[in-house]
Amino acid sequence: MTSTGDSLSVDHIARAKTAALEAIGKASSLDALKEVKIHHVGDKSELAKANQALGKMEPTDRAEFGKVIGQAKTVVADAFDDRQGVLEKERDTKVLIEERVDVSIAARRTPKGGLHPLTVLTNEICDLFLGLGYRVAEGPELEAEWLNFDVLNIPADHPARTMQDTFFIEPLDSHLVLRTHTSPVQARTMLTQDPPIYVICPGRTYRADELDATHTPVFSQVEGLVIDKGITMADLKGTLDYFARAVFGPDVKTRLRPSFFPFTEPSAEVDFYFNGRWIEWGGCGMVNPKVLVACGIDPEEYSGFAFGMGLERTLMVRHGITDMHDIVEGDIRFTQAFGTGVK
Repeated sequence: MTSTGDSLSVDHIARAKTAALEAIGKASSLDALKEVKIHHVGDKSELAKANQALGKMEPTDRAEFGKVIGQAKTVVADAFDDRQGVLEKERDTKVLIEERVDVSIAARRTPKGGLHPLTVLTNEICDLFLGLGYRVAEGPELEAEWLNFDVLNIPADHPARTMQDTFFIEPLDSHLVLRTHTSPVQARTMLTQDPPIYVICPGRTYRADELDATHTPVFSQVEGLVIDKGITMADLKGTLDYFARAVFGPDVKTRLRPSFFPFTEPSAEVDFYFNGRWIEWGGCGMVNPKVLVACGIDPEEYSGFAFGMGLERTLMVRHGITDMHDIVEGDIRFTQAFGTGVK
């Protein structure tokens, strides 16, 4: 068999094959095998160069030399695949041994972050009223005295405006307070939005109370406001019934007891029957026409209702919590019982 050069001699091809097989056999890792592939199997290998030089041969010898080169490349490729399979199996076995998990060892538990139960309840209530077509409205916790009291028909001599109930911000002539309820959000909504109005107003409020088992100076409320044509007490009662059943269960009953609030007329306390007893839940009533006028709404054309409940009380009754300290002191053992609250 003749050739056009040393690169196409049978001996050269045999030496290239032998060198490739030795290098493959000596490769002790997959990284080392990658280097072998570059020099002995890939496009820069001696066998690849020999294959490229076939074009320079006489046609009579090209087929025979091509057969020899092809057989050598096949042997080398098979040896490479076999060695790669062995090294991959060794790698996988090593990983299984090194990364083995001893399931008998006590797990290192890192608590997941989660929402506070009050936040979960707030989100639940907001979702409930969003489903009824309401909008969630929020406002500042540092509020103008006029919005917190005057526009809501709470006169200057009302007990709620005294230092015993309200946190006033110095200097006192700034007429700023930490809001005592979320009703200013209702006032802000009526001042900036034309009826019809359907809003739910959750938020944090402040009153000068001592922290004990049933009171806290910082607490959460949720208030609802509806202003539209033809709104009556029947609409209010139906809404409260639906609200109570959604929060406390389908068998809960509600009742309204006559009461007095400056910003509603007529006014009522709303109670619900739960676990064999009547429980006071919050206040409600038809929006006082004086409040409508103060907010620029014609009471001859529109009427509305409002209601407000304490979220801490709602949470305590629903889950049998007896001490307000558990809710406000941030003990993770309390919140863990409610899960993460994240869906």
